[in-house]
Amino acid sequence: MPVNPDLVGRSFPPTAPYLVGREKMREFARAVFADDPQHTDPEAARALGYSDVVAPVTFAIVIQEQGLQQLLAEPESGIELSRTIHAEQRFRYSRPIVAGDELTAHLSVVGIRTMGGNAMVTSETQITDAAGEHVATATSVLLVGQDDA
Repeated sequence: MPVNPDLVGRSFPPTAPYLVGREKMREFARAVFADDPQHTDPEAARALGYSDVVAPVTFAIVIQEQGLQQLLAEPESGIELSRTIHAEQRFRYSRPIVAGDELTAHLSVVGIRTMGGNAMVTSETQITDAAGEHVATATSVLLVGQDDA
């Protein structure tokens, strides 16, 4: 089944709030080799004016992933995980993510480009805090391979 072109313009419900924990950010920082002390040491982060440790810029993928799961679970999407690779990722921030933030993701499909039976599905995830303020926009492009059937 090809990727459903009717996905363009589709928005999924906001995800459940995700409470950003200091230890999760430390683990993520180690995993991506973000060794600046602001990512692991609350005092270093406070010295820079933050209330707690600051997430590495790519940490937003942890929040975005919840929205992507909704898209991938959509039975009529035509997106089969076994034929899908994550082709591109971008982040645009209004402010950094810090430990203690409670964040929600709201994913929308903004484009589908078909090329020789393959499809590039572009989604944007708006990440907001508990007050509803924009924190980041995460843009992903999934490359969905041609169905072999």
